[in-house]
Amino acid sequence: MSTRAEAAQGLRLVSPTFLYVLVMLAAPLAMVAAFSFWTQDYLIIDRTPTLDNYRAALGEPIYRTLLLRSVAISLTVTVVTVLLAFPVAYFVAFRVKRQQALWLFLITVPFWTSYLLRVFLWKVILGYNGVLNATLMGMGFTDAPLTFLLYNANAVVITLAHAWAPFAILPIFVALARIDRSLLEAAEDLGDGPFRRFTRITLPLAMPGVVAATLIVLIPTMGDYITPRLVGGTEGLMIANMIQIQFGQANNAPLGAALAVTAMVVIGTISAGIFLIGKRLGGRLT
Repeated sequence: MSTRAEAAQGLRLVSPTFLYVLVMLAAPLAMVAAFSFWTQDYLIIDRTPTLDNYRAALGEPIYRTLLLRSVAISLTVTVVTVLLAFPVAYFVAFRVKRQQALWLFLITVPFWTSYLLRVFLWKVILGYNGVLNATLMGMGFTDAPLTFLLYNANAVVITLAHAWAPFAILPIFVALARIDRSLLEAAEDLGDGPFRRFTRITLPLAMPGVVAATLIVLIPTMGDYITPRLVGGTEGLMIANMIQIQFGQANNAPLGAALAVTAMVVIGTISAGIFLIGKRLGGRLT
């Protein structure tokens, strides 16, 4: 087969995927970016290019506050989730000799229930008269219900960390499971202790899974608006809630698009930095 024929065959194989990405991903993003430079007066869209939406998105204190709060909440959720997911993934990969499939099955059980149902269950657990407060008062740890558990950023972090835990556990587990055990045995024969083996071999080789888990958790939580709306209260609202308001109640899609693009740029920059840091850290540890 000639080079031109091979190229044509490769193009035919790639074309459906490329068209799918173009129609389902690139086109909507392009529309959002275009909207961010327009203005809207009720149902009338003025397509005259302007930067007023970005000036408002970056200049108004309320938008800056929500954006910074969203970044802080997303980073906190990511750190908490990955730190809790790593020991679970390590245990399944290194300690469970049999029935690993059963453990992985149990990890994915939360996916069987609706995301909204899980959020509402956390409202029941963290509520003023919820399970946690009732348990603490019943055991005598507190005389009155704790009010800081719900309708604030703490509730958002707890709920999101629980919701995204399986997404963090699985990629870390895959990276740990692929580690050649002979490397650990050789390091032990050379006198390395458990901590040194972990820092020199296990963690660097697992870093791709850690970075993948970090990005899988960080990016979606930045755009979550359901959880902050249900358990966040006024102190836990995020930038996605404001974007939803602009597209809906405020009837200002261009400003909502500008906020969305700004959030995407911020989270994209942070994600690129995390990827580079993770890659460099993995190299240094080896």
